[in-house]
Amino acid sequence: MSEYHNPVMLRECIEGLAIKNDGIYVDITFGGGGHSKEILKHLGEKGKLYAFDQDHEARLNAETIDNRSFTFIQTNFRNLKKYLRLQGVKKVDGILGDLGVSSYQINTAERGFSTRFDGPLDMRMNQQQTISAADVLNEYEERELHRILGQYGEVRNAKTLAAALCAERHLSPFKTIGQLLGVLKKFAPRGRENKYYAQVFQGIRIEVNEEMKALEEMLVQSAEILDEK
Repeated sequence: MSEYHNPVMLRECIEGLAIKNDGIYVDITFGGGGHSKEILKHLGEKGKLYAFDQDHEARLNAETIDNRSFTFIQTNFRNLKKYLRLQGVKKVDGILGDLGVSSYQINTAERGFSTRFDGPLDMRMNQQQTISAADVLNEYEERELHRILGQYGEVRNAKTLAAALCAERHLSPFKTIGQLLGVLKKFAPRGRENKYYAQVFQGIRIEVNEEMKALEEMLVQSAEILDEK
């Protein structure tokens, strides 16, 4: 689990939660379990921690935790309220989220999140879903590629790049990271290539996983279930 992801600002997160011994808490991005394990140290027998994650690898990590205060729920955090209700929970005392891609996902070539490796254009956080990065690149209309590259990736030449991607896929459908980088190299600013690649990958990844929509839905639900006492 330590190789999966190093918890971000662990001490600050725990202090911010102000954990009560008998409280109910939610870790919406379980990952390798670093934050969850620390929260459990502060809970008594009546306390509860519900951890969410859609990644199958995260479930495997959760299975190593033997604590009756802990419940793992394998689903996207956009389903927060629904799945807590299934557990009989209507209000919680605190919610923790470490948003983004885990170091484990980035360092696993076949997941397709990193520009450092060649591999399939996947980028799915939930590997059970059908749409991958390759699907976005091969099937989206040019205007939609322009939108996600500009809006989610903040790519300055998004319109030009979208047109180039559409032209390339007509010659050969996108399948690998190496193939995508072959196109990006023609448009990346000199000396800032890696940042440019990261921006493009970020835009595609956000679209593949519907990250902005999921985040919005989760935040609305969080406001409804957080106990104001």
